[in-house]
Amino acid sequence: MGKKIIITLDGYSSCGKSTLARQMANELNYVFIDSGAMYRAITLYFLRNHINWKDPKEIKKALSEITLEFSYNERSGKSDMLLNDENVEALIRDMLVSENVSEVSALKEVREFAVAQQQQMGKQKGIVMDGRDIGTTVFPHAELKIFVTADPAVRVERRFKELFEKNPAITVEEVKSNLEMRDYIDSNREFSPLRKAADAIELDNSNMTREEQLELALQWAKERMK
Repeated sequence: MGKKIIITLDGYSSCGKSTLARQMANELNYVFIDSGAMYRAITLYFLRNHINWKDPKEIKKALSEITLEFSYNERSGKSDMLLNDENVEALIRDMLVSENVSEVSALKEVREFAVAQQQQMGKQKGIVMDGRDIGTTVFPHAELKIFVTADPAVRVERRFKELFEKNPAITVEEVKSNLEMRDYIDSNREFSPLRKAADAIELDNSNMTREEQLELALQWAKERMK
């Protein structure tokens, strides 16, 4: 297969980054690290414990009480997020977490905490990681960086379908305003904002099937592994 590399996928919410990253990891026998799940788990902890995230002291104390791990789920064939040994995979996909995750993940202390853990996970290489700042901040020397993008209307439709299964009361408008808010916060935050790395390849999947997208990304990966 060639040498082991680090593959990063960055981009806006609901561009299908996690799906592509997971598929690539499966095909290449690499470890998939869902950085978004890590930020969601931290957000869930903050919400549950009524942490005032405007207070750096409270943030620091809360982070010292958090352990994050991924555990392989044989039933789903995916890795689940464990927060202090509790499987929170379903809970972190909740709309309340979605509404707060951009704000929490924009905090300097939170980013430093998560980035340190992510860099530790990547030491052995052979990983695929998706997020907002993976190619720019977490692994600036990754061998393959992909910036995933899609038309905003396509993203709203995808996210609506995903959330509607869990919450049939949700509206397209709610999903649209949530995505717009997250895009704004992700792109304008002070620490590690979402931006395309200078050496990243752009992948616009608005009119691609998942299979076409995977085939193209794997082609790029195999070229870098040589």
